[in-house]
Amino acid sequence: QVQLVESGGGLVQAGGSLRLSCATSGRTFSRYTTGWFRQAPGKEREFVAAISWSGGSVYYADSVKGRFTISRDNAKNTVYLQMNSLKPEDTAVYYCAALPRSITLATMSWTKADYWGQGTQVTVSS
Repeated sequence: QVQLVESGGGLVQAGGSLRLSCATSGRTFSRYTTGWFRQAPGKEREFVAAISWSGGSVYYADSVKGRFTISRDNAKNTVYLQMNSLKPEDTAVYYCAALPRSITLATMSWTKADYWGQGTQVTVSS
């Protein structure tokens, strides 16, 4: 019922920036919280950032605080992840997900996602 399509990934040098987009279609009237998760080779999928439908609540993993900014434009049905000061350890496939509105940082988990995008590759070279 909800389709999520990520874009904006690519190859950047350490210290560079990328902006990921998550375009939503389908059941767009559902007031989902939208999150970003990432998965690096050999590692489990981990939480990156999330934002409530209203934009009033934002959540960040400690590893990206101060470097990444999540935002959304509901008129465009799009959530963004601005990634600055990228590090090689940020290299991963980044996925956006529709999460329950009630989710909090304490309960944040990819297993609670209702819908997923296909992911976009981010590679940061040193």
